[in-house]
Amino acid sequence: MNLVKAFRILLLAALGGLLLACSRGPETGPVEVKWDRDTCDRCRMVLSDRFHAAQIRSGPDRKVYKFDDIGGAMLWLEDQPWKDDPATEIWVTDRRDGRWIDGRSATYVDGDVTPMEFGIGAQAEPVEGGMSYQQARQLVLERERRYNAPGANLEEHAHEHH
Repeated sequence: MNLVKAFRILLLAALGGLLLACSRGPETGPVEVKWDRDTCDRCRMVLSDRFHAAQIRSGPDRKVYKFDDIGGAMLWLEDQPWKDDPATEIWVTDRRDGRWIDGRSATYVDGDVTPMEFGIGAQAEPVEGGMSYQQARQLVLERERRYNAPGANLEEHAHEHH
């Protein structure tokens, strides 16, 4: 094999490797969401609320999972064997402008109208009365325990009327 032919083969292999690497997408950060088409990995609803969505990237394959509500993402993560892995990335949309922000360093605010009714929005900047990720997570876990346990709504409804 002559030198020119060997160089061409090497060049084509290098270009092919670059194209393959580019087509896989980034190994970190949020991915593009196809709004009103992509579905939530927890409830299978279509992602349409650009101000309360979330993404989690983790696991052995660094796969990205998408969610229509931050609360749903937190609950889904509780069931994953790698939930406490520091390499797990959590991305949420800012409740004010829809840009993706780091979910662990975001400030969470209660009282928003959200797709799954957890009521929690995230924003990049601190705000008076805001919560940390861990505080918001505890609130979501409490709301799930209280309102989504079998018979929970019936029990509370019965207590209200007696």
